[in-house]
Amino acid sequence: MIIPTGRIITMIENMALLRLMTWLSPAFPVGAFSYSHGIEQAIQLGLIHNRQSLEDWLVDILHEGSGWNDAVLFAESHRIARAKADFSNVADLAEALAGSRERHMETMLQGEAFLSAAQAWPNPVFDRLPVQIASPVAVGAIAGAHGIELEAALCAFLHAFISNLVQGAVRLVPLGQRDGVSILASMEADIRSCSERAAEASLDELGSCAIISDIMAMRHETQYSRVFRS
Repeated sequence: MIIPTGRIITMIENMALLRLMTWLSPAFPVGAFSYSHGIEQAIQLGLIHNRQSLEDWLVDILHEGSGWNDAVLFAESHRIARAKADFSNVADLAEALAGSRERHMETMLQGEAFLSAAQAWPNPVFDRLPVQIASPVAVGAIAGAHGIELEAALCAFLHAFISNLVQGAVRLVPLGQRDGVSILASMEADIRSCSERAAEASLDELGSCAIISDIMAMRHETQYSRVFRS
C-alpha cells in the first residue's frame, strides 16, 4: 500500500499537534497552576482589577517582558536541538535571566518537571540536557528534538503560558470563565505575532522592559497572604 505524500505530511502534523496538546496541557505534571508570575501581588495592589487591566498586563508581558524572553530562549533551544549542538550557554543564560527568587523557582522547577515527564517519549536529546533547566529551554529542546515546527511549537507554548495566567487571575479577580476565554480569543493575534518574531530572533534580541511586572514578582516574595507560589 502506497500512502500519498500529502497524507504522510498530515499524519506527521497531527502527531505533532497531539504531542503539543499533551506537553502543554494543564494536566501535564509541571505544576504550572501553582504560579501566578507576580500577578497575585498586582491584583492585591489593584493594578489588575478587571478584564481590560488583565489583558493589558498580559499583552505587555508577552511583547515586552518575560514572555518575549522566554519565546526567544525557546526558539534558540529548538534550533540547538535540531542542530544536535550544545545547550550549556542557552541553559545558563535562561537561568540568569530570572529576575527574582520566585521567578527563578518558577522557571527552573517547571523545566525540571517537564523534562522528567517528557521522558515518556524517549529521545537522544535527554543525554545532552542538564537536569536543572529553565522551562522555555526544556520545552523548546524537546519540541525541536521531535521535529515539531518552530512557530507552531512557539504558539502552543505562549498560549499555555498566557492561559495559565488567565486562569490564575480568574480565581482572584471578580472575573468569570467567559471573560477569561474572551481574553484568550482577543490575544490570538498577539500570540501569533510574538511567535513569528521570536522564530526569527537571535539571543541578541533578548530584553525586557516590563518593570512593574518584575517588581510585582519581587514583592510577592514577602506577600503575607497568598494562594500562588510566585
